[in-house]
Amino acid sequence: MDSDLLRAFVAVTETGGFGAAAKLLNRTQSAVSLQIKRLEERLGATLFDRTSRSVKLTADGARLLPYARRLLDLEDEAQAQLTGTVEGERIRFGLTEEHAAAHLPALLSRLRAAHPETRVEIVCAISSDLVDLFQEGRLDLVLAVRHGPTRTGRVLGVERMIWVAQSGFELPEDTPLPLALNPEGCLFRAHALAAIGRMGRGWSEPYLSQSPTGINVAVQSGLALTVKTPRSVPPGCDDAGDRLGLPPLGLAEIEMHVSPARIGEDFRHLVRLVEAQCGDAGAARRAQSTSSG
Repeated sequence: MDSDLLRAFVAVTETGGFGAAAKLLNRTQSAVSLQIKRLEERLGATLFDRTSRSVKLTADGARLLPYARRLLDLEDEAQAQLTGTVEGERIRFGLTEEHAAAHLPALLSRLRAAHPETRVEIVCAISSDLVDLFQEGRLDLVLAVRHGPTRTGRVLGVERMIWVAQSGFELPEDTPLPLALNPEGCLFRAHALAAIGRMGRGWSEPYLSQSPTGINVAVQSGLALTVKTPRSVPPGCDDAGDRLGLPPLGLAEIEMHVSPARIGEDFRHLVRLVEAQCGDAGAARRAQSTSSG
């Protein structure tokens, strides 16, 4: 059975559409549609129920899926054994800088212990940009803050958003709040401005940066406050919401995007590591937010 056809089938199944699958496979949508048509003709079965709004597996498609994944796994394993490949997979992993600082040390050390030959390319950017890169097929795995529903994002856990300022930072009630935030498109920024708007307080934005370092310098210097999660509070700063009389900000969902085109054991092992580490952390933070609320 043609492995390219099976990869197209798995990609359409896991992304929920021909357009999204085409981006992940770096093909045109018409090429992916043709691959699925050829696979259906060879099997003598209809694999998808297609409407203008959705693409769903048929009963035959659901039966084929586990075998397709197994065959692709075996093909990759056989190729590695016969060619003597030792350099391992190249995995393009996208995540925010703060997630990188919090999770990469443990993730990379555990992956290297199991698959020392694996090459990991790290891409750090804001969450919305990472999801765009993933949808374009330029990243294989993404860990990001959820901004809205997508076909590929799966929520692993939640994190509490808090107001963060220098430990000694104080501000009179009638003074506009000086903010250091990410640019438009950041979920934390949107929550901060919405909360300030609801309380009717003035604000200014003397500092703007896509980099956590750029924001942290302003906050640690006592020049502004920002929004973060508890795990990302920089040294010399704390949760300043109660002290400054600021409203709660709610929860941010942490999601993972996994390319269905990547099925090698190295890649799947990294996916399992991210699920275990970030899923467990999310559960702990959910408990913490419940007890503190």
